[in-house]
Amino acid sequence: MAVFVAFLRAVNVGGTGKLAMSELRELCEDAGFENVTTYIQSGNLVLTSKLAAAKVKQKLEAALRQKMGKPVGVFLRTPTELEAIVKRNPFKKAAPNQLLVLFLDRAAPKSALANLQIPGREEVKLSGREVFIHYPDGMGRSKLKIPLADTATGRNLNTVRKLIELGRAGAAGS
Repeated sequence: MAVFVAFLRAVNVGGTGKLAMSELRELCEDAGFENVTTYIQSGNLVLTSKLAAAKVKQKLEAALRQKMGKPVGVFLRTPTELEAIVKRNPFKKAAPNQLLVLFLDRAAPKSALANLQIPGREEVKLSGREVFIHYPDGMGRSKLKIPLADTATGRNLNTVRKLIELGRAGAAGS
């Protein structure tokens, strides 16, 4: 059984994309995933499956589409991949709650951020299937517009670290 961490795009507690985490766990279990754990109300999942990552993504997206009535993006990583992401964080001195990891389905071309306009003190680095964004003045105050954001989902470093921990616990339980 492989352990996967799934980051869902545009799933939250209120507004559009509302989905209770208890419903999300049930949906995943009904789809055949095991050891399903959610973390905070923003579409973070840890699960185990015998399926390959591409099949897990496909199956989860299909179940979510049926439940939500619209496509929901799913971004999968293993706990080992998440640990590597944390290690390659280019902003080591940034407070974890001021560092956003933007998850993509595939590596973006190096030119993807070439014309990025940075309105404040933000720092942005593209690395593989992730974009690291340091918000030294806080995310809520920033006017930064990331061109890849509409096809990705982001989590702060605190959340990523917690999901590594939960993923490792899931690996021990499988």
